[in-house]
Amino acid sequence: MNTLYAGLDFGTSNSTIGTVRNGKPALVPVEDIKVTIPSAIFFSFEEEATFFGRKAISEYVDGAEGRLMRALKSVLGTSLIHDTTRVKGRQMAFTEIIGVFIAHLKAQAEREMGEDISHVVMGRPVQFVDDKPDEDREAQNQLEKAARAQGFKHIAFQFEPIAAALDYEQQVKEEQLAFIVDIGGGTSDFSIVRVSPERAKAIDRKDDILANEGVHIGGTDFDRLFSMAKVMPFFGKGSKSREKGHELPAGYYHDLATWQRINWLYTKKTMINLRQIRYEAAQPELVDRLIAIIESRQGHALAGKVEEAKILLTEKDATEINLHVLDGHINVPVTRGEFEDAIAGAVERVTNTVTKTLNQANLRPDQVQALFLTGGSTQIPFVKQSILNMFPTANVVEGDMFGSVGLGLTLDAKRKFG
Repeated sequence: MNTLYAGLDFGTSNSTIGTVRNGKPALVPVEDIKVTIPSAIFFSFEEEATFFGRKAISEYVDGAEGRLMRALKSVLGTSLIHDTTRVKGRQMAFTEIIGVFIAHLKAQAEREMGEDISHVVMGRPVQFVDDKPDEDREAQNQLEKAARAQGFKHIAFQFEPIAAALDYEQQVKEEQLAFIVDIGGGTSDFSIVRVSPERAKAIDRKDDILANEGVHIGGTDFDRLFSMAKVMPFFGKGSKSREKGHELPAGYYHDLATWQRINWLYTKKTMINLRQIRYEAAQPELVDRLIAIIESRQGHALAGKVEEAKILLTEKDATEINLHVLDGHINVPVTRGEFEDAIAGAVERVTNTVTKTLNQANLRPDQVQALFLTGGSTQIPFVKQSILNMFPTANVVEGDMFGSVGLGLTLDAKRKFG
């Protein structure tokens, strides 16, 4: 009996799953005819149903009663993974919620193949948790546990930039030193890999991997920094208390600007604390807006508007973030320059990690022949140009922004299990 296997890219912002048909890897349609799906789940309280991806986000934006979960990958390896959240009358662990999403991807691939899939290669960032190997190991164990609970019996892992390198290698005609740049929703990952048509046939590629590095910075961090700089001041961030002149506590603003922390605000304790902060605030009308957003559970909608503005600024020099709060509208004008100022520190950490990757391989930038870009955040002009400036002589190749890792994982699954 043939072994059925898949490559599964569970991403912070988007996910894919691929299988091999007639010897060729291909991504499976996971949402209608689309082969990528936003990593989002909506537990509808009205319909007693669970929605995934774009449909999940649509249900939430349309005002359906329920619980939206996004950026779940970001809780792996953190203390948040041990918490539970109330969903449809019961407490669910976050590993269980991640499992629900993985089960959906698995079901789509099995529908495509017509049989159960028991073997999988899953992608993982170079570092789930920066510079904490024990927590990093635990994050992979948590992801493996979630996948095994859905019926995967044989689970292997591959670094996401290595998977992207395997996909890129399918198009090379001669041996190259390739620097792989994979900047997604949650992490920035880099690998230097020796690729060639001949090397692609080998099962063991350890000697071809010259360096692996990563940092826990990605698109959701850019969203958070942008929101804290431009949006949260409209809700009182940076304003003062009435009597002592202290700045209002920043923690609630940080949580509201962070995808995976928004649901933690929807508690009675939060509302009690915010009303006390409002009482002490010199500008209570700003805190009223914060309370209204949290009371109406519009945190993810707010984060979505910030993300939309970030995406618009990849093509435009300026746009607006339009907010509906209480009985009024707030139009927040934003420019590409302001966005770049907000994320400058994070981008510097990304470029420092690029340098660290080169140093690990004992290479100069001019020794790199190909620069392969994948991951949605490589489309941010400031991020992209900051990296391109470091490799003035390299041939720049842009892969499938959301599919290269999944295709590479599927190639790796074929190599390991086929």
